[in-house]
Amino acid sequence: MSSITDVAGIRVGHWTDAQARTGCTVISLPEPNVTAFEVRGAAPGTRETALMTPGMSVESVQAILLTGGSAFGLAAADGVMHALEEEGRGHLTPSGPVPIVPAAVIYDLLVGDSSVRPGAEQGAAAYHAASDRPVEAGPIGAGTGAMVGGWRGAFQPGGLGSFSIRVGQVTVGALVVVNAVGDVFTLEGTPLTGGRPVPDGPDPTPPTRTNTTLIVVATDAELTRNELTRVAVRAQDSLAACVRPTHTRYDGDAAFAVSCGNVMADVDTVAEGAFAATGRAIEAALAWRTTTEDT
Repeated sequence: MSSITDVAGIRVGHWTDAQARTGCTVISLPEPNVTAFEVRGAAPGTRETALMTPGMSVESVQAILLTGGSAFGLAAADGVMHALEEEGRGHLTPSGPVPIVPAAVIYDLLVGDSSVRPGAEQGAAAYHAASDRPVEAGPIGAGTGAMVGGWRGAFQPGGLGSFSIRVGQVTVGALVVVNAVGDVFTLEGTPLTGGRPVPDGPDPTPPTRTNTTLIVVATDAELTRNELTRVAVRAQDSLAACVRPTHTRYDGDAAFAVSCGNVMADVDTVAEGAFAATGRAIEAALAWRTTTEDT
């Protein structure tokens, strides 16, 4: 099974509360790395992402947290930081290593038990569960309470998916939490949730439309932060191709891009790999629904 863990050194772990319908996912990164960030939704919930913009002095991060619980869920990053500190991992400072854990959230408070949100204990649990095994798809980790398709008035379950591809000598992997107000399509345009390929506006009385899709793209290509920003842009382009509409004022759509290798490659080639891997990861995030219906 193809997943982001096909990129050497990438490890993924989850904490899941299926009853409360929330969770969090940690992507542990090999070091050194270079990480970039790109946000297009108008309502993001993030932590430590300013460090990943061009010109900032810190390039390597130790882990990325994707979490439910809306802004409350950002507290899960504290647990990831403490777990990393115990291992001696972090940005070196005169007083010791300070772990850098960028984080982004989805809004899942309208499903399950909204009083249950990932916190420090749950973030640490997700970090300790991280492995290089293929990433399971569906309602797991940060995708547990994900929903899609509310644009037309009725939400459907979303989820988490992952995929990787080889482009020449380079591996490009993506992990996506699909929690979209829009309808979802394959890269070829096949509908996965119904809806029109060209949206004609929301239902006259839609439910609350607070949604966010989160993307992490990783590659073993050696890229600069400026180049990684272009990779993140193409991942967002793939989201726009598969989710219609996306990047709305209700969304916090965000993409992380990580270079954690030394394979020489053209940035445009890697970016096209990110486009394909992101689209297939979005499909994987919803594929579990067909399996459930068939059984």
